[in-house]
Amino acid sequence: MVAFGTSGLRGLATELLAGPGYRHAAAFAAYSARQGVSSGTEVAIGMDRRDSSPALAGQAIHAVRAAGLRPVFFGVIPTPALALHAMTLAIPSIMVTGSHIPPDRNGLKFYRPDGEIDKADEAAIAALAAASSDPAEVPTEPLPAADAAAGQRYLERYQRFFDKGTLSGWRIGVWRHSSVAADVVVELLTYFGAEVIELGASGEFVAVDTEAIDPDTAERLKAWRDTHRLDAIVSTDGDGDRPLLVDDRGAVVRGDALGLLVARYLGADVIVTPVSSNPGITSKYGFEVLRTRIGSPYVIAGMAEALERGGRRVVGFEANGGVLLGSEVRGDHASLSALPTRDSVLPLLSALAMAGPARSVSRLVDGLGLPACASGRVENFPRSQADRLLGWLARSPENMRTFLSGEGDVVRVETIDGTQIHLDNGAMIHLRPSGNAPEMRCYVSAGDAARAEALLAFGLKQIREFANFVEEA
Repeated sequence: MVAFGTSGLRGLATELLAGPGYRHAAAFAAYSARQGVSSGTEVAIGMDRRDSSPALAGQAIHAVRAAGLRPVFFGVIPTPALALHAMTLAIPSIMVTGSHIPPDRNGLKFYRPDGEIDKADEAAIAALAAASSDPAEVPTEPLPAADAAAGQRYLERYQRFFDKGTLSGWRIGVWRHSSVAADVVVELLTYFGAEVIELGASGEFVAVDTEAIDPDTAERLKAWRDTHRLDAIVSTDGDGDRPLLVDDRGAVVRGDALGLLVARYLGADVIVTPVSSNPGITSKYGFEVLRTRIGSPYVIAGMAEALERGGRRVVGFEANGGVLLGSEVRGDHASLSALPTRDSVLPLLSALAMAGPARSVSRLVDGLGLPACASGRVENFPRSQADRLLGWLARSPENMRTFLSGEGDVVRVETIDGTQIHLDNGAMIHLRPSGNAPEMRCYVSAGDAARAEALLAFGLKQIREFANFVEEA
């Protein structure tokens, strides 16, 4: 099924290429014209490294041209780099990417001239796409040579903001896998003085979910840290809008802790983050905290609300570590313009800069004093099954007690997005269907890491077992 998820259009690549991808690109072009984008206006187009992305990009280029707009192709590029360039020029953009989801899937992310589309835009684009039918033969165009301007603008954004010697003395590994941001990250780390060791490049697409790193991958990263005597390892997801940071002890830094570090580094007065982020992130850190539903459109809407209420430095972040800037941030040497879309490079550089000559990210994270969190997912879990499970939980307190099976008594339940259960022992378990793939997400927090991991294992086990029970009920 092809549909909008938490951020962008998603579906099986074969389904998207059969016509729905073209129809939605054409619908976005038509919608842009209705919103005042004039004939002949440029539309920036980029893509990730999935096998299906070049064909989908060729279809998007044709759809944009057929609508009377002028496509400009920027090649394989991080999503935030494409978005930054397009927003600077005040032109629409389309990023061909399935982000972190499996390689047999893909998607499209759409941006208005002023930034990422919201849920109302999604509904309007989906309605326009539904009003047309798939052509018998889907039109496409060969991909032109890539324009390098967007990537260069992205590099210069951070080269100007951070001191050139910021990472002098650091020895940093870059896990390349199939990330579109690998070259950018290597160039920036080298520019700032680090010794860079490149690791694990892949000719095939690797689906890296920075919010749910599996144990085998975590062990592989730690082994690299030990073998190469690294101060840190950095990487991103497939389209470069979610960061991955491994600290000096070889531990993966959770995205919400990374986001909190960035907010402190930039001197935020308001942070906006979804309910899936660590529940310990509160006003005790010196800023107002606004919680939202999960997905960048909701964080962006929350940042706009914060600005309307008088926020000056508004920073958004998600549990996956992607950081969004709702306002301009002035630094010692240069300013960062607002960038209301997920970015991976800013959080990585900010955390490393905060660690400074001590080169200990772990000390920074420990100093936050956050409760321990863990997250995971049950894959191949249809949305209908997830809705049935959450509906069963909401039906009665007895159902919830049965699900918890002695893990604690319920003191509070929040349903901003999914079902988040707070227990009398201070722990929390949060179930939520993924908006991008047929998966059920599970987020937990507890007093220590061992308890959090045990609670996560329990939650994933209960999801699998109760899915069958509810199916039969």
